[in-house]
Amino acid sequence: MFAFLTGPMLWLSFAIFVIGCAWRVVKYVKGLDWQLDRVPYGYYRGLAVKGALKSIFHWLTPYGSRSWRLKPLYTAAFFLLHVGLVLVPLFLFAHVMLVSERFGLSWPTLPAGLADALTVLAMVAGVFILLRRFALPEVRIITTAHDLWAMAISLAPLLTGFVAAHQSGDHSGWLLAHIVTGEIWLVAIPFTKLSHVVLFFCSRAQIGVDFGVKRGGQRGRGIVW
Repeated sequence: MFAFLTGPMLWLSFAIFVIGCAWRVVKYVKGLDWQLDRVPYGYYRGLAVKGALKSIFHWLTPYGSRSWRLKPLYTAAFFLLHVGLVLVPLFLFAHVMLVSERFGLSWPTLPAGLADALTVLAMVAGVFILLRRFALPEVRIITTAHDLWAMAISLAPLLTGFVAAHQSGDHSGWLLAHIVTGEIWLVAIPFTKLSHVVLFFCSRAQIGVDFGVKRGGQRGRGIVW
């Protein structure tokens, strides 16, 4: 079972993830209005690229935008969750060793203590974000079962991996659960709200270009978008 999950199933999961995300990006770009969006963006290419990069950079910077600063606790939880979901899977020693064995590729890894800390902080942040959804009426009213499932799918690989790594004795069951939940997470990304993994960059780039090209935002020193 382990060989199958870390072999053919892992390949299939990555293929669905990559192809699905590419499809979402193509669909997004094709959905742009030809006259309102594509023509001005293409004509003012320099301003467009500058606006896109400016918007993405500020939103990837904790408290870099006014919206982040208005919600300091949520901002901290948001970035802790996403840092854990990105850095731990990519730089965990066991993951890198698995990739090295299967594909002959390797890169630097996180210290075990730091990986544990990021995992715990990410799980705590995810629970905080869930509780916030139920506590605040303005967020609760737009919360659906889809949002809850997306969070559960995201947190499951962290939880199962942490338990598998720290459980004494035979932990093969938790290890298999970790692999399965991780592959479910990869497959779910293109087909759920988790697609913001790639669509975030598309939407932020479009907003940045829109303000930079069509609304004169590049003439200002600050950023309001």
